[in-house]
Amino acid sequence: MTTCEVPVERSAPLLGGQFFRLLVIVLGSGLSMYLLTSVVPLYLAANSSAGLGPGLSTGAMMLSAVAMELVVPRLLARWGYRVVLGLGLILMGLPAVALMFTTSLPVVVLISMIRGAGLAINVVGAVALIADLAPPSRRGEALGVYGVVVGVPAVVGLPLGVYLINVIGYDALFAIAAVLALAVLGLTVGIPTRTTTEKSHVKVLHDLRGNGLLMPAFVFAGVTLAAGISITFLPLAAGNHSLAATALFLQAATAPGARWLAGRYGDRLGHARLLPLALLLATLGAAGLIFITTPAAVIAGATLFGIGFGAAQNLTLTMMYDRAPTSRYGQVSALWNLAYDGGWGIGAIAFGTVVATTGYPLAFALTAATIALGLLPALRAATRSPSHR
Repeated sequence: MTTCEVPVERSAPLLGGQFFRLLVIVLGSGLSMYLLTSVVPLYLAANSSAGLGPGLSTGAMMLSAVAMELVVPRLLARWGYRVVLGLGLILMGLPAVALMFTTSLPVVVLISMIRGAGLAINVVGAVALIADLAPPSRRGEALGVYGVVVGVPAVVGLPLGVYLINVIGYDALFAIAAVLALAVLGLTVGIPTRTTTEKSHVKVLHDLRGNGLLMPAFVFAGVTLAAGISITFLPLAAGNHSLAATALFLQAATAPGARWLAGRYGDRLGHARLLPLALLLATLGAAGLIFITTPAAVIAGATLFGIGFGAAQNLTLTMMYDRAPTSRYGQVSALWNLAYDGGWGIGAIAFGTVVATTGYPLAFALTAATIALGLLPALRAATRSPSHR
C-alpha cells in the first residue's frame, strides 16, 4: 500500500444506532414528500385550477427548495443537526394537514413552498450528517446505503399516491403524508446536536475556486438536467402512458441500486475512476430516447439512464466530500443538492423551450450531448486519481 492509498476498514457495522435512526427519518420524510408530489397537481386540477395551477405548485416547491438549500449550512452551524432536521420534518408534516382545508391556488402554492423548504432542510442535513457519521474509508458505501433508502419513497410513493386518491380520497392521503413526517420526529432525539460545519463555511457559494468542488457539481448538474427532462416530458413524448410509466418505473427502480454499488466499489477503486463510466451510461440512456417511437429503445434508454444517474449521484457527492475538510460538510451537501434541484428545474424549462422548435428526437439528442460534455473533465479527474487499492 502506498502512502496515498486509503485503508478500507470494514470491521465496524455500518448501520449503527445514529445512522439507522437517520435512515428511518429519511424514509418517513421521503414517503411524506413523494406521496403528494403527483397528487397536489391533480388536487388543483380537480378543483378548477387545471391551467397554471399544477405546474405552479411543483415549480414553487422546487424554487423554495433551492432557496432554502443556500441557508441550511448556516442553520446547521447555529443549531446543530437535531434541531434543524426536526424543523424540516415539521415543515413537511404540518402543511400537509392544511391541505385538507383549502383548494385555493395561492394557499396551496404557499403550502408547497413550505414543504419544499422542509425537503431542502432534510436532504441537506441528512447528507451532511452521514458524511460526519461514516468513517472516511466507507463514506461512499454509507452514502450508497442512503441512496437506496432515499430512492425507495420515489419508487413507492409516486404511483401509490395517485392510486390511493380513488381508494381513500385526498383528505385521508394528506393526513397520511402528515403522519409519516411527524411520526419520525421523535427519532431526532438520538441525532447529534453538534455539527462540524463552521460558521466561516456556511455560505454555500463562497470560496469555491481551486478546491475541486465545482467540477463534480457541474458534471452532476448535467445529469440531473436530463433527469428533470425525462420525468417531465417522457409521458408527453411517448404518447403511450403504459410505456412511459414502465420506463419511468425502471429509471427510478435502477437508480438506488446503482447508487449503492457505485459507493461500495468506489471506496475500493476510487470514485473519480468510476465517474466516466456512470456518465457514459447516462449519455447512452438519454440517447435512447431519441428513438421515442420505438418501445424497446425507450425502455433500454430509461434503464441505462437510471443506472448512470444513480451511480453519478454517489460518485460526485463522495468526490466532493473527499475534497473538503469536515468544516465544509454542510456547504458540500448544500452545493450538491443545488446542482440536483437546479439542474432538474433548468432542464425542464429549457427543454420545453427547445422542443417547440426542434421536436422531441433532436431535443433528446441535445440532452444526451449535454451529459456527454461532462466526460472530458471526468476523464481528467480519473487519470489523476489513484486507486484506493
